[in-house]
Amino acid sequence: MKRPPTPPPTPATPAVPALAPALTTLLTLAAAVIALAGLFFARELVGPLALAAVIAIICHPVRHPLERRGWPSWLATTAVVAVAYAVLAAMAAMLVYAGTAFVGLVRDSADDLAATAQSLVAWLRSLGLQEQATDAANSVLDPSTLVSFATSLGGSALGVLTAFFFVLAYVIFMAADGARYSRAGETFGPRIRPTVERFQTFNRSVRRYYVVNATFGLVVAVIDGLALWALGIPIPIVWAILAFVTNFIPNIGFVVGLIPPALLALVVGGWPLMLIVIAVYCVVNVTLQVMVQPKFVSDAVDLSLTLSFFSVIFWTFVIGPLGAILSIPLTLMVRALILERDPQNWWLLWLSGDRSARPPDDPAR
Repeated sequence: MKRPPTPPPTPATPAVPALAPALTTLLTLAAAVIALAGLFFARELVGPLALAAVIAIICHPVRHPLERRGWPSWLATTAVVAVAYAVLAAMAAMLVYAGTAFVGLVRDSADDLAATAQSLVAWLRSLGLQEQATDAANSVLDPSTLVSFATSLGGSALGVLTAFFFVLAYVIFMAADGARYSRAGETFGPRIRPTVERFQTFNRSVRRYYVVNATFGLVVAVIDGLALWALGIPIPIVWAILAFVTNFIPNIGFVVGLIPPALLALVVGGWPLMLIVIAVYCVVNVTLQVMVQPKFVSDAVDLSLTLSFFSVIFWTFVIGPLGAILSIPLTLMVRALILERDPQNWWLLWLSGDRSARPPDDPAR
């Protein structure tokens, strides 16, 4: 007796997504807005915490050679904390010295600044510019305006120094926890390996980013300082410090570092000296910071130039002035937490600048 023919297998019905793609996207954007609003209102807490995390990540490798030499874990952690404190102390000393010297210079040069402002206003009026334009030009070189600007910078620096004590405590805790987190792979085995590798990649990218920036910043600061000293610009070391610090602001930092010495050159030597200073900065800073450095940064962290530029504006708005310096690490952290955990986000990773991003079924992956 013949068996009846076996019916062909019924094709599996594709799973219906719980939510429509458009609704999923809308809910994701809404959640992102809520999270960013929370960061904005908690920026006084988030800024120092992010700074401490970055410093702990940078200094963490100090412990590895010490532990290989047989140092106990607590002593290696102490060495990490000591190095981190040295970095913070150097940053604070540079900011305090530069701010104090700048305020003193403005007060000593008040008469020259006022005379330069009046001559600039007279020249603008001779060109037929309206009263509003001449008033704006007058206010730029007004000593009280410059002192107010320096005071506002000092206030920002004071806010950073106030948070400095919180950063000191954060660094101790993060350095101690870093020793435990580094053993997560041994504790949990292969199942945790993708997560560990993702954050190891993030840590390496943060370190490479600041190594590249510090190297270029040091070169730019030395060249700018020597050039300003040769041109006779007062307190060139302050402008060299400013050039070094602003180098950590991607793409637009050199503009912030150029304005004070250019205005001072106008006061000291008039338009010719000001144009010379601008030319020096354009040759040195634009060549190194705008044309050469972004390529090295992009290779170090795999971020597109557009995203690097936008991240400065975005994170400055969210968490304040520290956001400009921490913009790249914060963007890398968001990418590691949200995009890199899901292989289906490969195209978003590729758009962000990750050159290794491939579809999950790509044989080259």
